[in-house]
Amino acid sequence: MPQSMTQNPLGIKPVKKLLISFAWPAITANIINALYSIIDQIFIGQGVGYLGNAATNVAFPITTICLAVGLMIGIGAAANFNLELGRGNPDKAKSVVGTSVMSLFIIGIILTILVHIFLEPLMYVFGSTDEILSYAKTFAGISSLGIPFLLISISTNPIVRSDNSPKYSMIAIVFGAILNTILNPIFIFGFKWGIAGSAWATVISQFLSAMILIFYFPRFKSVKFEKKDFIPQISLLKISISLGMTSFVFQGSNMIIQIVTNNLLNIYGKESVYGNDIPIAVAGIVAKINIIFIAIVIGLVQGAQPIFGFNYGAKKYDRVRETMNYMMKYAIIISVVFFAIFEIFPKQIVAAFGNGNELYFEFAVKYMRFFLLFTFINGIQISSSTFFAAIGKPKIGVTIALTKQIIILLPMLFILSHTFGIEGIIYATPITDICAFSVSVFFLIREFRLMPKNNIVEV
Repeated sequence: MPQSMTQNPLGIKPVKKLLISFAWPAITANIINALYSIIDQIFIGQGVGYLGNAATNVAFPITTICLAVGLMIGIGAAANFNLELGRGNPDKAKSVVGTSVMSLFIIGIILTILVHIFLEPLMYVFGSTDEILSYAKTFAGISSLGIPFLLISISTNPIVRSDNSPKYSMIAIVFGAILNTILNPIFIFGFKWGIAGSAWATVISQFLSAMILIFYFPRFKSVKFEKKDFIPQISLLKISISLGMTSFVFQGSNMIIQIVTNNLLNIYGKESVYGNDIPIAVAGIVAKINIIFIAIVIGLVQGAQPIFGFNYGAKKYDRVRETMNYMMKYAIIISVVFFAIFEIFPKQIVAAFGNGNELYFEFAVKYMRFFLLFTFINGIQISSSTFFAAIGKPKIGVTIALTKQIIILLPMLFILSHTFGIEGIIYATPITDICAFSVSVFFLIREFRLMPKNNIVEV
């Protein structure tokens, strides 16, 4: 039998213990998920060279598209699921989940077909040079076969976690990443498949992770599914998209920034001593390194999301405030630790992704230190945008995400690169981080001033 709404642990257990119990599996799963790309990058760098790394950077917008769509519907469905449970509507809650899963599988098949039809022009649009193209086409062409399973994994993970099963969601992702780590060297070095081997390792791992998550559905604790729940309902899909729009905007705008950055590095790299291939390879590596930090913060927020959603839906505002206090404290600690690591050990970190000449490491150290200069405040910005989606106010989260990526960073890239060349591309991100932090703090302070100080008990 589904849990009683009044006995749901999200509404009665101590907030700190709840947050930790939900956050550490989410953080672990996100780190492991991020390692898919990083492991690919490391083995490709060692087995193929920096042109292979540049190719994965060029192909990475496809993964970002999947993250944008998968997180939009998955996190939106998880938020809606918890809100409906908090309101006492379990039938609607399970229909929300069934709709999201089936919709994403269909979307995944469509995306795979489109990538294969437009593969070569896509690689050029994403910033490929002629030297990188063959590697990029091979990697993107094979890895795109896993898109439907990647979307299922990305979206189902927060839903399973929202059903009070954070450890199960973690195990599914950990299993896939461990398998990916094992298969990469076997396929690249043992079978001598090169960059194609890395792509096949990723596809196989994504498929098995998705299957593990699908097998959870008969075990759901708070609801019991029926076949009719998996018939997509457009009205419910729209709600999930609305609640998850912050994640879509964040990842979608990130994809635009990746494409623009690659193309600008291609253009202005030719005019510099570094050439165009080195900057594209380095930018990809630094972005993947930053993913580890982002994965941890997002894992923390995902751990808080069910607590926010349920208690906001149940009008237990004191628990919402308490959750936010703990989440922000942990986000700041994580941000400061990673800032120190990024600034002290840039060369050592980049070297793990393969060797290069003196110019390669010179550019890598400079790019990494400036790109990640304000990491110590970025945790607050990431946390705040997702918080608003969790409490059913996605428009504010979308505003925060859009402000950073599109309104500030995008024009900064064009203006500063035109003025300072490749150096301007490096300076654009830290300037943007300061502005985005200010916007996030403004919206957070306003929200908690407007939120009722006391809980509202309905009679």
